[in-house]
Amino acid sequence: MTAGSAPGSSARNRVGDFPALVNEARTWPAVLDALEGDVYEAEETLARGRAEEIAAWGRRSTDWIPPSSIGPLPDDLRERAARLLQHQLAVAEALVERITQSQRQRDVAARMSYAPSRPVAAFIDRAL
Repeated sequence: MTAGSAPGSSARNRVGDFPALVNEARTWPAVLDALEGDVYEAEETLARGRAEEIAAWGRRSTDWIPPSSIGPLPDDLRERAARLLQHQLAVAEALVERITQSQRQRDVAARMSYAPSRPVAAFIDRAL
């Protein structure tokens, strides 16, 4: 994803779908590269702080299914895959936190905007 583009704006990264590149990859290194790219894109989205982009990442609902056409994950890639999984989980947790925080802020703003005005205390100096 390029800087400034929103999730869902490229053919490779549609909201609700995992990137076509991951599903079309023919080797485990290519699959892991594509998944790592997704994690970095999600981190970039968080860094930009645009609520609508962050929410779009949060709406991705399709579970990733490992490709069956390339066999099981080779032993020499297991450590890399485990690190990637930890990175994914950390970014997912940050996304959830940011979405929750944004929701709370919107709720507070909505209550403040429409709440009846409260009386303001007035103090009168009787010593004059």
